[in-house]
Amino acid sequence: MIFFYAGLAFIAIVSIVVIILKKIKKNISILELIVTNIYVFSLLFMFVGLESHGNDYHIAIDPVDGQCYIPFGGKHILSLLFYFIAFIISVLLIWLKGNKLPPLTQVLSLSFLVIGSILSFVILLQVSQHNTESIDMYDNSEHMYFFIGVPIISLIIAVSLVIGILKTKMRIANEKRYSNNFLNKINQFFAQKSNLPLWSIILIIPLLLIITLILVLFGQDSNSLIKVFTDTTTWRFSQQMHPPILDHKGHYLCTVAASGNPKIVKPLRLGKRNGRTIIVNRQLLIANAFEEMVQDFSPKLHHFIRTNYDKYGYNLSQKINTKPLSSFTYLVMKPIEWAFLLCLYLFCEKPEEKINKQYQI
Repeated sequence: MIFFYAGLAFIAIVSIVVIILKKIKKNISILELIVTNIYVFSLLFMFVGLESHGNDYHIAIDPVDGQCYIPFGGKHILSLLFYFIAFIISVLLIWLKGNKLPPLTQVLSLSFLVIGSILSFVILLQVSQHNTESIDMYDNSEHMYFFIGVPIISLIIAVSLVIGILKTKMRIANEKRYSNNFLNKINQFFAQKSNLPLWSIILIIPLLLIITLILVLFGQDSNSLIKVFTDTTTWRFSQQMHPPILDHKGHYLCTVAASGNPKIVKPLRLGKRNGRTIIVNRQLLIANAFEEMVQDFSPKLHHFIRTNYDKYGYNLSQKINTKPLSSFTYLVMKPIEWAFLLCLYLFCEKPEEKINKQYQI
């Protein structure tokens, strides 16, 4: 069922994008439609990634609950957002108008395309390395794939547009002839490919200075474009260290099992775990009470068990996503539940009190 709804959402998004693009540009090509749709879905993937990777480096997180750190410094993200918006506007202007743009608008658009290309390359480097060893958790490096699509497609679009408009400019300049020999030499000088990178840099530097001064007025630092990558943790250019991770007391398999058929798993009430509401049944209460008992008895043993359970139990629980599977997991966990209960009655003075106090709201 989930694949059916995902397919419907995919078709709806593609249809909306196609309708909008055809209204904006009548003679749009199939390739342009495909690239734009890929770009839109890349942005959606990035937003999905940011849902779980939205914490600044100074915030203590619980990675077991799917939390991780943002690849961009939150305080400085306004600078990055400004250049991203300027980049998108420039792409649209050059794509729609090309060489028909007014001279100053065209120069500014090209400059923002070049700046956007440089930033896209740096972003690609930033998100291509995600080291999660310091958060004492299984490897989360695959999550970088949520972020690499946008910079890659941005680079492809920007480079294509810049090459296209520069080729047109050079062709027009090469075809143009002046009666004055000096003007002809000047025209040919500016038409040469070897001069284009130099002139692009000369135009970009004052533009960066002006924008930086404006952003400073809005509370950004003068070096925010550097700090947006370095004031982070766990990513390639990160220069900061995060606080110790939060202690997690999640019983993944028991939690999932409690979401099965109510007639089988017998839910008792709702409970709170790290601020989140979960379904609680007796099996989950017993498992948490047993862990608490082990922690009281031997913190080192508890750490060993918890570390390995976090590593393997969470991944396994993610695959249990239907009621029949949850009910089956509950039944499989029954012998373990009885073993936990036996230990509690052997070693705890008031086992039922310890069990009932777990996950109180």
